Amino acid sequence: MNDRAGRRRARRLAIGTAVVLALAGMNGPWLYRVGTEKYHQYKINRPEYKADNGHWDIIEFPPEYRQDTIHAALLRTGKVLLIAGSGNNQDNFNAKKFDTRIWDPVKGTIKKIPTPKDLFCTGHTQLANGNLLIAGGTKRYEKLKGDVTKAGGLMVVHNENPDKPMTLPAGTRFTGKENGKTFVSKDPVLVPRAKKVFDPKTGRFLRNDPGLGRIYVEAKQSGTKYETGTQDNYRIQGLTGTDARNTYGIAQKLALDKKDFQGIRDAFEFDPVAEKYIKVDPMNEARWYPTLTTLSDGKVLSVSGLDDIGQLVPGKNEIFDPKTRKWTYTSTIRQFPTYPALFLMQNGKIFYSGSNAGYGPDNVGRDPGVWDVDTNKFSKLPGLSDAGEMETSGTVLLPPAQNEKFMVIGGGGVGESKLSSNKTRLIDLKDNNPKFVDGPTLEKGTRYPQSSVLPDDTVLVSGGSEDYRGRSDSNILQARIYHPDTNTFKRVADPEVGRNYHSGSILLPDGRVMFFGSDSLYGDKANTKPGKFEQRIEIYTPPYLYRDSRPSLSGGPQTIARGGSGTFTSPQASAIKKVRLIRPSASTHVTDVDQRSIALDYKVSGDKITVTVPENRNLVTSGWYMLFVDDDQGTPSKAQWVKVP
Repeated sequence: MNDRAGRRRARRLAIGTAVVLALAGMNGPWLYRVGTEKYHQYKINRPEYKADNGHWDIIEFPPEYRQDTIHAALLRTGKVLLIAGSGNNQDNFNAKKFDTRIWDPVKGTIKKIPTPKDLFCTGHTQLANGNLLIAGGTKRYEKLKGDVTKAGGLMVVHNENPDKPMTLPAGTRFTGKENGKTFVSKDPVLVPRAKKVFDPKTGRFLRNDPGLGRIYVEAKQSGTKYETGTQDNYRIQGLTGTDARNTYGIAQKLALDKKDFQGIRDAFEFDPVAEKYIKVDPMNEARWYPTLTTLSDGKVLSVSGLDDIGQLVPGKNEIFDPKTRKWTYTSTIRQFPTYPALFLMQNGKIFYSGSNAGYGPDNVGRDPGVWDVDTNKFSKLPGLSDAGEMETSGTVLLPPAQNEKFMVIGGGGVGESKLSSNKTRLIDLKDNNPKFVDGPTLEKGTRYPQSSVLPDDTVLVSGGSEDYRGRSDSNILQARIYHPDTNTFKRVADPEVGRNYHSGSILLPDGRVMFFGSDSLYGDKANTKPGKFEQRIEIYTPPYLYRDSRPSLSGGPQTIARGGSGTFTSPQASAIKKVRLIRPSASTHVTDVDQRSIALDYKVSGDKITVTVPENRNLVTSGWYMLFVDDDQGTPSKAQWVKVP
C-alpha cells in the first residue's frame, strides 16, 4: 500500500471512529461502550502502537482440548507441556480425570497425553537429557471445617524396638488409653527401628531413641463426640507381647478442624520426543507444592511440600540422581514454606529469595539468604522491604545471569491476607555485602506477578491481582518491561485476560511470551459468585518483533560443551551485538527457578558467528537451551536449540 492510500485509510478510520463516538454521545451508554471499544481496538492495532508497546492475542483451544492448566514447561522440541492433573477440581479428582496437553505454538496443534497420577500442584525442572522431571502431586483435596464429618489428624507411631522395624497396614486401629476413643489409619506406615544411643566418651549404652512414623487417622464414625481435646497415648489393636509394649501411638487433638491437601511420593520424567510420562523411583517424602532445583552436578534438590497426611514436610529434603533415577535424603534438615524460590548460584550454593506460594508457619524458613546444602549453613540477607508480604511474590534472575542480580516482585501477606506489596526489591549477590534495595515500584500492590526474561536482556512483568486469588475483582490488567541497565519500568500494552492464582508465563523460541491459567476465588466484585478457571492462553508479542526485520540464525552444532565453541550462519552477522543462551521455563504458582539468560562471548567473520559457552557448570548447568542472537536494534532471532552436555 502506497503512502497516499495509507493516509486515505487512516483518514477513513479516524472519521469512522469520530462518528461512532458522536453517536455514543447521543444514544447513551451502550453506544458509548461500543465506540470506546472500537477506538481501543483501532489504537492498539496501529503499527506505531505495536512497535512501541507490543500486542496481545488470545488463543482458545477447541472445547474438547481445554483444561485448567496449573503447570507449563517449554520442551526442547519447541512444544509446550500443559499440565492440569485434576485442575483444582475435586469432581475431576474423584473421577480420576487427570489431564495433560501438548501444544505446538508453531503448527497450532494440541494433543492429549495420558496422565498417570494427579499431578496437580507437583514440582518440576528441566533435566540434562532434555526430559522434564516431575515429582509430587495430590493424594487428597483439602476439607474445610464445615465439610469434615469425622474427627481426625496426625498420629505419631513410636517403635522402641532396636532390632526390627514395624509395618502397620491401612485400617490399623488406635485406641486411646485415657479417652478410650478409637481411630483408624488411612494408609500403611513403616516405623523404623529404634536407634541405640551410646555415651561418646565411655561407650556406655544410654537409651533407645524410638523410630517414628507419621500417619493420618480418623474416627470410625461421624460426630463431635468422637473428638479429643488433649494429647493421649494410643495402644495399637492386634499387637501382642513385646510388639504391643514397644509400639504405640501419640496424638494431640483429633478434631473436626480443616484438613489440608495431602501429597504423593510419585515421580516421573516426561520424554518430549516420545511425548509420554516415564515412571521413576518415588521420593522418600510425599510432597504437594514442592520446589525442584538443579544442583551443580546435575542432580535435583526437592524441597518442602505438604506430605501424605497434610503436614508441612519437616525440613527433610532429598536429591534425585538422573543416572540412577533414585532419591536420597540430604544429610541435614532445613525447612522452607511451600514452593520456595531457590536458585543455583555460580559458587554452587543456593539463593533463597524469600518468595513462596503459601503453606508453612509465618515465622519459620521465611528469611531470605544463601544456603550451603552440604554444610546446611544459612546466611541471612538484610534489607528486604515488605518482608511480611513475600507470599505469592515472584523472583527472577535478571539478565545476563553472569551479573547474579535478582529482582523480587510484589507479594502479599501470609494466607488469605488482603495485604499486597507494590515493591520490587533488587539484590546483587556479587557484592561483598549483598543486601536488598528497592527497585521501581508497581502501580498497585501485586500478588502472583508473572515475569519472563526476554532475549534482549529485558524482563516482561505482567498480571497478578491486588487481593488474594483475585478477590473483589482485583485482577491487574497491566504489563511492564523492566530494563536492568536503567533500572526502570516501561508500561506496554495491557493484557486482555486477568491472571492470578495458578497462572504463569513461558518464553517461546520465537521470542513471544505465552501466558496460561488463573483461578479466581470469586467471579464478581461483591464476592458472591464462584470464580471460573481461565482456560484461554494469551500470547504477548514484544515490540522488538514489530520492527522491519529480524536477524536469522542457522546451521551450527546441536551440542556445545562448556568452554567450547560453535559456529553458526547469519546473513546479518555484522549487525549482531548480543548472543544469549536461555534455559527453557518450567512454571507454576509464581515459581520458575529454571529460567536464566546467559551471555555468550562471540566472534564474527563474514556471515559466520562463533559463540563460546562459559566454563562454570553452576552458571550453565547441563541441558538444552535456546540460543538467540540480537542485532544492533535489539531485535532477536528465532532460537536455535543447543545442548550443553
